[in-house]
Amino acid sequence: MQSDYSLMNSVSDWTLWRSFAAVAEHGSLSGAARALGVSQPTIGRHIEALEVGLGAKLFERSLAGFAPTELGLRAYEPVRQAAQALAEAELYAAGSSAVLEGAVRITASVVMSHYTLPPMLRRLRDEFPDIALEVVPTDSPENLLMREADIAVRMFRPTQLDLVTRKVGESPIVACAHESYVATHGVPATLDELRAHELLGFDRSEVLISAARALGFSLKRSDFAIRCDSQSALWEMAKAGLGIGFAQKTIINRTPGMVALDLPLAIPPLEVWLTSHRELYGARRIRVVYDRLAEMLSVWLRA
Repeated sequence: MQSDYSLMNSVSDWTLWRSFAAVAEHGSLSGAARALGVSQPTIGRHIEALEVGLGAKLFERSLAGFAPTELGLRAYEPVRQAAQALAEAELYAAGSSAVLEGAVRITASVVMSHYTLPPMLRRLRDEFPDIALEVVPTDSPENLLMREADIAVRMFRPTQLDLVTRKVGESPIVACAHESYVATHGVPATLDELRAHELLGFDRSEVLISAARALGFSLKRSDFAIRCDSQSALWEMAKAGLGIGFAQKTIINRTPGMVALDLPLAIPPLEVWLTSHRELYGARRIRVVYDRLAEMLSVWLRA
């Protein structure tokens, strides 16, 4: 059972009253969810928490939707006025403050964190010197809903609700090698010739094997002369001339000595998405970093 203290806190939570106002205006949980950009179950939990905290019903439920009770009707107008006043205060604060400060936590894959983001982070620091940047390189998706990061660069389309998402482009994946390797071993012209070369691949992961199989090209673990589950380590090995690997073409083109190989292997490109939690995106420092990063990534991927 909730304590009196927790009930009082729920009733004073503005997020719950914002959901109440949206349901009153739209007449349904689904309409309120669309208007606020959150999930329908979240709106339902907010209404339930308010009614439990108040000890009274705010809506009559029916097949036609949610109709405000007498208490709901009385509560709606002051809540609407409070929402309008809060919006005006937020606009005033945003417009009157020219200083952007605080920390923004960015997570991305290890390869992107090492080989794509650094020049962009430098420009962000030059443009917004009072914003500290925290970078989390990881190949396991960080949970934005649990606030483990403010902004995430994803190599897949996010599907969670309550996220602001933007597709910034696509990054082709191609076979590659260092020019020193090519000078010694030549360039394979066919997939059969590729198998005869020194291949760099994963040790325990079967991502490359499965991807090749889906494209009609048979690969097995023993075909890789050097095996490692670290993508950044494999990239450094390719740069050292140890063999043929697979990498993002945008990184290959910007790395001296690396050569993209023209092979009849149609590997689907990686989609690149920028995401942030909807409520976090409302913070000005996060919004400007998100928008600027989206611009720079778009240019990078088009080059």
